[in-house]
Amino acid sequence: MATKLILIRHGQTEWNLKKRYSGFLDVGLNKTGKLQAKRLRSVFKKEKIDKIYASDRKRAIQTARIIFKKAPIEKVAGLREVHFGVFEGLTYKEIMVRHPVIYKQWLKDPFSVRIPKGEHLNDFKKRIVTALQRIVKLNKDKTVAVFTHGGAVSIYMGHLLKSSKFWEQVPQSASVTILEFKGKNPKIKLFNGVSHLK
Repeated sequence: MATKLILIRHGQTEWNLKKRYSGFLDVGLNKTGKLQAKRLRSVFKKEKIDKIYASDRKRAIQTARIIFKKAPIEKVAGLREVHFGVFEGLTYKEIMVRHPVIYKQWLKDPFSVRIPKGEHLNDFKKRIVTALQRIVKLNKDKTVAVFTHGGAVSIYMGHLLKSSKFWEQVPQSASVTILEFKGKNPKIKLFNGVSHLK
């Protein structure tokens, strides 16, 4: 037996579309995001899901709710996106006007630069890894769906692959990443799966 962890990035929001940093801010799905969530249903027709978890942000909960309707969803604040500090609510262009120096440094080396009033990526990594390890521990030999954010999936994949390539591991909206745990080292069965969206 194995514990199966299905990580789902929430569907698209208007802010995703406009390249606006959401972070801790509570933004809901747009029309496309809701359609993506409906298409995600096909992924779960073949899976018996024992437990559902979601970040406590609207976009993650809405994605889970469209798929699982009235099933119980456990909200976990520890699964939130990274806190972008002074970048929150701003678009890339707006940040380049207001905070160009720190923004360029952060894009180049996000693990060594802290955004003012934001969460350091090492702290974010610790938070996400702790939340997911707890979920795996509580659901031995079960199949679990976890609705979270692009940065959360990326930082966790980086942890598993011992990689610091944060930007290269951010999955698409409404994508599916599947991990199987037998013993300590999980197997990556699928990363950034989006065939259901086509």
